[in-house]
Amino acid sequence: MKEINIGIVGYGVVGNGVAKIIEEKTELLHKKSGVKINLKKVFTRNWNKKFPYPLSEEKKACSLEEILEDEDVHIVVELTGGIDFPLRLITDSIRKGKHIVTANKALLAEKGKEIFSLAEEKKIRIGFEAAVAGGIPIIRALREGLVANRITKIYGILNGTTNYILTKMFQEHRDFSSVLKEAQELGYAEADPTLDINGTDAAHKIAILASLSYGGFIDFDGVYIEGIENIDSLDIDLGRELGYTLKLLAIAKSHNGEAEVRVHPTFLPSEHPLAKVDGVFNAVMVEGDSVGETMFYGKGAGSLPTASAVVSDIVDIAKSIALGVGREIEITSMNWEHKQLTLTKAKDFYTRYYVRFTVPDITGILAKIAAVFAKYNISIAAVIQKEKVLSIARRTDEKVVPLVILTHTASENSIQSAIREIGKQSITVEKTVIIRVEDEE
Repeated sequence: MKEINIGIVGYGVVGNGVAKIIEEKTELLHKKSGVKINLKKVFTRNWNKKFPYPLSEEKKACSLEEILEDEDVHIVVELTGGIDFPLRLITDSIRKGKHIVTANKALLAEKGKEIFSLAEEKKIRIGFEAAVAGGIPIIRALREGLVANRITKIYGILNGTTNYILTKMFQEHRDFSSVLKEAQELGYAEADPTLDINGTDAAHKIAILASLSYGGFIDFDGVYIEGIENIDSLDIDLGRELGYTLKLLAIAKSHNGEAEVRVHPTFLPSEHPLAKVDGVFNAVMVEGDSVGETMFYGKGAGSLPTASAVVSDIVDIAKSIALGVGREIEITSMNWEHKQLTLTKAKDFYTRYYVRFTVPDITGILAKIAAVFAKYNISIAAVIQKEKVLSIARRTDEKVVPLVILTHTASENSIQSAIREIGKQSITVEKTVIIRVEDEE
């Protein structure tokens, strides 16, 4: 078989990009792969609107059955988003013997066990390069290029919207809400940016990378997630004084037989390579026991960068089908075993901490806080106490100042316990800010 037919379900930004690449670069793809890839049908619910890449009428499917029931469609490309509909679409397609390419990170993170188990049973391949970091080939790097390594650590800037917001806040000393509005006006943020700014989007992606790296299924509900919606520009500026840059970091680590998977605002040393990744760009740093640290950088979203990753999966699967080995090799599409990974509980994380207290401008406050920290074996590395008077509407009669403590490595449980005890002593006048710091000591 030298011609492979594909059907696309979902004709949004990425779907348009995939169709454009396949139809405009047919000869290039044929020359590089030795296989002719033909876009046979595309299904979307509404063909009446105007599309960036218009299709010929014969390629427009008016129902899913035109793709699912067509025995000549070898690969179904799912580009719809969401969970329930694409789950039904993919499982139905697998049962009909069709290979799958998807960019749906939420689906794979939350329903991956079900999908990949069925794919293995039916000897079907699933391509999902575009599900993480758009045009960056991180999935293939983990599956192939770094196969000789035990992956010990993954740090990722995996959401362009939040990286754009934090970059602007850092560089221009602006507040969160004004930068978010600008990002929406520029098209970098959705009208409803909730899943981006609350960290869920990045969490879906790091869950996939952790599953792939550590050989098991992640219970997504066990992933610790914290977004950037409450980040104050004051903390970004104070962190800068300590030599740090703030990023929404997705982290996966393997130790003691457990996987540690978390997403939260993180201070990185300003000279760290990831701290220099600005704007809407994504980057992933992977540490392997043989190769050491490697870093992958590029556009994490957009029509053509993401479509490029989708097409790479289409070509890879098409080559296997054309060679007659598509159902015999790499049938699970993942390097994981049939096991559930044990996730480290949030209270058991160990890292450094930036803690900002808002306190009355009187003597003895630091000594009281230090005493509580000592009780919980939290070692203080640095202190910033500003003379600047903060304006707090409900306490206009009292001068208050920010007091920042940078700790050495401590457990999450110890930090949270200390903050609760300090709160009970009425030392602080606002909610204490805690930002984790990834800075190896």
